[in-house]
Amino acid sequence: MTMNETDANSFHWLMDMLESVEVGLVIIGLDFRVQAWNGFMEHHSGISASKIRDQVLFDAFPDIPKAWLTRKVDSVAMLNTRAFTSWEQRPYLFKFRNTRPITDTEEFMFQNLTISPLSGTNGQVEKVCLMVYDVTDIARTKKALEKANEQLENLRKEMSGLTRRSD
Repeated sequence: MTMNETDANSFHWLMDMLESVEVGLVIIGLDFRVQAWNGFMEHHSGISASKIRDQVLFDAFPDIPKAWLTRKVDSVAMLNTRAFTSWEQRPYLFKFRNTRPITDTEEFMFQNLTISPLSGTNGQVEKVCLMVYDVTDIARTKKALEKANEQLENLRKEMSGLTRRSD
């Protein structure tokens, strides 16, 4: 096997992995034009990679908070460091419908987001990668736990009031 064949095989495996991973991967230029869009994003958005390529992200998804994401991406590019956002800070970046069974209580997919700088051969940040993680199950469980704790606290207060009245 020649070096070119080895490189081609490695590239094929890498592309296959990027398409099948259960994380949304979006590569955008600093002008917010989409350069790459993996299978997770295709599946949840209904937009193919070929259709969204070179489109400005905000044109394709007008619900995305432009000022907020622009600040995040500018910071990542300037500092050449990652940024993270939890569903607790912002429930989602992409307003994808929740794909869980009908019994689920959440209408939209809760997402954690990592924004990573991508440097060119000159070391300058040229693009960023948005990694979108579906954390709906975690969010739903935490919200249910918080609700249960609130109900327990209310019950405790009611019981405490009853105990004082019976004294």
